Amino acid sequence: MSALYGTYARSELAFERGEGMRLFDQHGREYLDFHSGVAVNALGHGDAHLVSALKAAADKVWHTANTFTIPEQERLGQRLVDATFADAVFFTNSGAEALECAIKTARHYFWAKGEQERYEVIAFTGSFHGRTLGTIAAGGNPDYLQGFGPAAPGFKHANPGDLDSVKALVGPHTCAILIEPVQGEGGVTAMTSEFMQGLRQLCDENGLLLILDEVQCGFARTGRFFAFEWSGITPDIVAVAKAIGGGFPLGACLAKGDVAASMVPGTHGSTYGGNPLATAVGNAVLDRILAPGFINRVNEMGQRLSWHLQQLAQKYPDHVLEIRGKGLLAGIKIATPVRDMVSRLRDDHQLLAMSAGDNVLRFLPPLIVSEADIEEALGKVAAAFDAIDAEAATPPAAS
Repeated sequence: MSALYGTYARSELAFERGEGMRLFDQHGREYLDFHSGVAVNALGHGDAHLVSALKAAADKVWHTANTFTIPEQERLGQRLVDATFADAVFFTNSGAEALECAIKTARHYFWAKGEQERYEVIAFTGSFHGRTLGTIAAGGNPDYLQGFGPAAPGFKHANPGDLDSVKALVGPHTCAILIEPVQGEGGVTAMTSEFMQGLRQLCDENGLLLILDEVQCGFARTGRFFAFEWSGITPDIVAVAKAIGGGFPLGACLAKGDVAASMVPGTHGSTYGGNPLATAVGNAVLDRILAPGFINRVNEMGQRLSWHLQQLAQKYPDHVLEIRGKGLLAGIKIATPVRDMVSRLRDDHQLLAMSAGDNVLRFLPPLIVSEADIEEALGKVAAAFDAIDAEAATPPAAS
């Protein structure tokens, strides 16, 4: 019996090494990775630049508290500011912590203005913002809330894509709107540009802050540095994690200067957040993401993935019910129970993919994916559909 908490339905697979798009298990079997550790391994496995940066950092100072200046953190923060809408950055260890910081920043902004009554955040059904008590309340999923006592107050939930449902919730206590531009866990649902623009306008008209959760869809995954860029809006706060560390635990909350200004010493903190090791790797990831042509190529591969998914849907209309997502955060709603499909692809076809809400098969390949990798992966999905059809056509054995 394992000594670990039983919170994961773990496969017996244990991976021992990785190279680029491939993982190799304890028996030496090769798997094509369209999972990326839930969108974390943005540069695949064993990227030489990341490995070199981590090894060099390991020979220096691993950790100091944030009561001291951390040069790599200062550098990474400035680079993120230079590359985005933000004026200030707070570093965390995870996406949930980045969201906690974002929510606290929004509430404290109004508190510092003397508007203490404004603390409510409008979020959305189908969203996922993390597993802390605060972020499961923000997500509002009853399955994640069950058994943990009353949900943390201060959150209301609208329907994604329905601006009128958002407007109906705005009141004297509202301080912010929180949304994923592309929902990952909830079903790989991409918000339209019109809806995102409508949220920005609604915030402007009512003096609200717009908080975006780009933990999964950010850092180039949709073919722009941040997914919100497709809609032409500017948020007030953005939470990011996963890809920012390329496999090393790292997250960040980015904010406009006036929004972050009230977060003075004592208002927030993190022991490990932005330590020397993490931010050395974060800078190495950013080197690659911001290299000329990298994001453009991600966008191209996202378009190719979409095209190949459309071809798959045309060939297997009884299996593929809907195509969803944006760029390299893509999914197909399927007729087969999705968890069964994930297992079949893993065990029979050596393809690693993920499930998402609403019976969606989710694809999150590393951003270094090639069109040949895409064709191989979807060939495996096609083979799985063929096997399902063959099984259905086989008469049961006589008893």
